[in-house]
Amino acid sequence: MRVLAVDPGLTRCGVGVVEGVPGRPLTLLGVGVLTTPAGHETPRRLLAIETVMAGWFERHRPEAVAIERVFADANVSTVMGTAQVTAVVMLLAERRGLPVSLHTPTEVKAAVSGNGRADKAQVTTMVTRLLRLDAPPRPADAADALALAICHVWRGGTQRRLAEAGRPPARTTLPPPPARPSVRGAAT
Repeated sequence: MRVLAVDPGLTRCGVGVVEGVPGRPLTLLGVGVLTTPAGHETPRRLLAIETVMAGWFERHRPEAVAIERVFADANVSTVMGTAQVTAVVMLLAERRGLPVSLHTPTEVKAAVSGNGRADKAQVTTMVTRLLRLDAPPRPADAADALALAICHVWRGGTQRRLAEAGRPPARTTLPPPPARPSVRGAAT
């Protein structure tokens, strides 16, 4: 499975592409950090992220997309920017018919290091080992994206096997609303 993973952020957005299957060595295909100037208007920043991310999709042709799940924070503007970047990536994936999964930071840390409370240094060390890199990926946003990709390969492989074993695929459209029953009298 080839996974494009995104650690979303409006100022710094980590991107990583990893290929592999659970239980086998993984291969790093690409890693980077997209940046946008804080002084620019949000629509302009989102357009820049969309343009560069579209290039990542075309160049690496992922089979799945993993995004870090936005969590509530005291800084509303940070959460909003993160959510907006998440939406941009989701739209890019949906246009290509790719499945999108959201993983929490705790889930990623647990998958990569065995400890859901691991610090950034521990996660970076494990990413470096698991991908057999000569040096740790920098900055931290790059390492976070790779950890997310690793998490998804390991967990997504299980989810894919379950789907292949006969689980019905998730619905992509909303069902019609139920018909309203007509009531013509009270039952006793």
